[in-house]
Formats: sequence, C-alpha cells, structure tokens
Amino acid sequence: MQNSSQKHQSNHYIVGLINPKSPSNVGAVLRAAGCYSAQSIVYTGKRYERAKSFATDTKNVNAHIPLTNIDNIFEDLPSGFRKIAFELVEGATPLPHFQHPENAIYVFGPEDGSIPQHVLNQCDDVVYVPTVGCMNLAASVNVVLYDRLAKQQSTVYSDDIIRSSRDTNNKLTFKTKNLPPN
Repeated sequence: MQNSSQKHQSNHYIVGLINPKSPSNVGAVLRAAGCYSAQSIVYTGKRYERAKSFATDTKNVNAHIPLTNIDNIFEDLPSGFRKIAFELVEGATPLPHFQHPENAIYVFGPEDGSIPQHVLNQCDDVVYVPTVGCMNLAASVNVVLYDRLAKQQSTVYSDDIIRSSRDTNNKLTFKTKNLPPN
C-alpha cells in the first residue's frame, strides 16, 4: 500500500470502510475524502467490488486518492497511526469531545451492520456522533471529516479557499450588510 518513506508522515489520515454495500455511499465517501484531503481509503469485503461499476465518484477523486480493497482493515497501516472507530457503542466518546490525533485510520461500519467486535477491540478509541437515530455511511464520514478540519488550528478560512473549491458555475458574492444595532 505504501513505500517506507510514506510510513512516517505527519498529520495524515486514512478512511477505512468495513464491507461497504452501496456504490453511491462509497462514491460520496470518495468525494468527502477529496474535499477533506484524506490520504487514502481502504475497504474490506466483496460487496462493493461487485457494485463498484455503478460508483458515483463525480469528482474523479479516485484518480488521486487511492481506494484499495484489503483483507484486514489495519493491513499495512503506517507506524504511528491511531485506530479510531466511529460507531454507536455504549462507552464511546461523543464526537464534540474527541480530539483528533495527527495520524489516524478512521474506521466506519457497513450501512446495514456494525463494526465487528474483533475490530473494535483493536481500536485505540471509539467515537460516536450524537444524533437521534443513525446516519448513513456517507453522512457519517462527512461529519467526522468536517469535525477534524474544523478542530485543526491550521485550517485557513478565506475567499481564496471558496474560489478554488466551488463549482465552475458558481460565481456568487455577498457583501456584508451594515445592520443597525438591536
């Protein structure tokens, strides 16, 4: 998966998917990985392999972020990476209280099941997104990756970021209104 010079990188993360089922969800995970600069995506199982010809990677993220099928979700994990599971599990840390490590693999369960207990037992942390009900796979990945970005001190906020991120058909601007004080 990676050469030895890549095994000691700082502030990187991998998205790990346990036996994903839906090609549309994996396509949305690919898009999120591109938007939030994931290093790679790994997945286990065979269900996505059978359905991937229907994938919805509308931004062609797979061209620069590897999407790799592996047998063990922690296979070839770079040294120094923490194993973080995101699952609705009693005793888990709520996402608003979680401090993201510099280097991690973020593990998400399948759309129609949970992360296996033997995988959870290998994790350094288990985190949950406090919601009413459960989100789907793609929504969960988006929320977690946004949370990582929002909590980083190095995140840059500017109009340059907006211009480089938006679709080519979007040229909107907004001028702040000077409203009278309440």
